[in-house]
Amino acid sequence: MTDSKVSGAPLKLVIAHLYPREMNIYGDHGNLLTLARRCQWRGIEVETIGHHPGALFPEHADIILGGGGQDSGQEKIQADLPRIQNTLTQLIEDGAPALVVCGTYQLFGSYFKTIGGEMIEGLGIFDLHTVGGKTRLIGNIVTRSTEFGEIVGYENHSGQTWLGTGVEPLAQVISGAGNNGSDNLEGARFKNALGTYLHGPLLPKNPRIADFLIQKALERRYGAQTLAELDDALAHTAHQHAKERPR
Repeated sequence: MTDSKVSGAPLKLVIAHLYPREMNIYGDHGNLLTLARRCQWRGIEVETIGHHPGALFPEHADIILGGGGQDSGQEKIQADLPRIQNTLTQLIEDGAPALVVCGTYQLFGSYFKTIGGEMIEGLGIFDLHTVGGKTRLIGNIVTRSTEFGEIVGYENHSGQTWLGTGVEPLAQVISGAGNNGSDNLEGARFKNALGTYLHGPLLPKNPRIADFLIQKALERRYGAQTLAELDDALAHTAHQHAKERPR
């Protein structure tokens, strides 16, 4: 079990939530709620800081979260991204865990070229790029990861993402489209940062990923930790129902 204290002080994690107003149209706020609750059940304190355009970014963040949004949401945050690029990059390089979904996932790459030909520069944290497509990739999706096992969710994107050599896929597609509908790859991973198109939200139905983020954050902040087991019967039931839904 995780000892909820180090040298008498309680364990505490800080979650930085990127652009919660602009990038939260597919229920991705549920990922934040899941992380907070799974920490609290283990006696780990959680502080959540929402990062908004123009604000100072919390350099002491332990976990970074970002959700999906429409193209208009991406446009609103585009000007703010260069301000926080160095801090985010340093955190990820240092091993800080992150989960970024859909629109934020795309902007963690090198660039997003819209269907109209507009170039939106990304952060370059993931070695990938995205090109707008005419076909929308939408529906329930089942994937498999070596580390996380079966991952289920719901995808809804017209951008087609292509991975470079400097990043690994998060998972292989079993049923669904994934990054681009062609190469059977879904998401991306660089160090402890995960990118994905899976909404739903992702973490309530895939608790192994939630615990991965918590574990890596604790190790980075406090050293080696072993998480207490939780009763995930409801999460596993939700996972199974999601898996059985038609595309």
